Amino acid sequence: MSRTLIIAEHDGQDLNPSTAKCASCASAIGQEYDIVVMGSAVADIAKQAAAIDGAGAVIAIDAEQLSKPLAVSHAAEVVTMADGYSHILGPSTTYGRDLMPRIAALLGVNQVSDISAVEGPHHFKRPIYAGNAIVDIQAPESVKMVATVRVASWKALESTGSATIEERSAAASASSHTRYVDLQSGGGERPDLQIANRVISGGRALASKDNFDLIYSLADLIGAGAGASRAAVDAGYCPNDMQVGQTGKIIAPDLYIAFGISGAIQHITGIKDAGTIVAVNKDADAPIFEVADIGLAADLFSVIPEMKQLLA
Repeated sequence: MSRTLIIAEHDGQDLNPSTAKCASCASAIGQEYDIVVMGSAVADIAKQAAAIDGAGAVIAIDAEQLSKPLAVSHAAEVVTMADGYSHILGPSTTYGRDLMPRIAALLGVNQVSDISAVEGPHHFKRPIYAGNAIVDIQAPESVKMVATVRVASWKALESTGSATIEERSAAASASSHTRYVDLQSGGGERPDLQIANRVISGGRALASKDNFDLIYSLADLIGAGAGASRAAVDAGYCPNDMQVGQTGKIIAPDLYIAFGISGAIQHITGIKDAGTIVAVNKDADAPIFEVADIGLAADLFSVIPEMKQLLA
């Protein structure tokens, strides 16, 4: 029987919600699915994965060489277990975009990217042209399918399951030509953009790095993630890991508030799946107002202090 393998993403302590969203996609494909958790001391993470509804089994592979998210190591490990699966899914996050093409190359198959809807076990839809069009993809049934799941398009499955956990030793050897150096993040204690329920973003209208403190303080006040447009990142106002959009992070928070962002199509691509979009911009003709659920033509330097005062 055909089965699907989901590659779990985690930070060494907690399972990333993208895994439960991949599970939602796997359920839509209509096959039984397993989840593989790779890392070091992953017992607790494996238990979190086992709770995802519908999971058949969780395969926990504990090895020091897998402790860091190195695609060269994780891909080699997945390939050793690929024979038992017709579909291999990973999230379209930074981790998944790094890992899945390598798996596809090692298996000698083409990758299907950013699955946003499932029409059948080998029939999918995905956005192209910055989300302006949806393409129909019919993958050959005779070829193993490796794909990334557009996590912004899927709701996470509930965590009420109790899948069995199978512990295994690593089957692939450690890489001799790649080593993990360091991880640096500018996000601080704020929620990660790709899993945050609320996101506050700023654009070029903030005019300086110091003024971005307005975005950070408002985000901290409501427990939101902090984002930015590409124009703000390119201007040096904030780090590039905050960039939201086609060339940044595709997100789907319940609430997205954009301050001083004009609404270029590349940015809209990254937020179009948000539950509620709120836009604040001095320019009443800014394109972002065309997609916003709530729009306010006003000066952000007046609006943010007023919002903070009301929220406090």
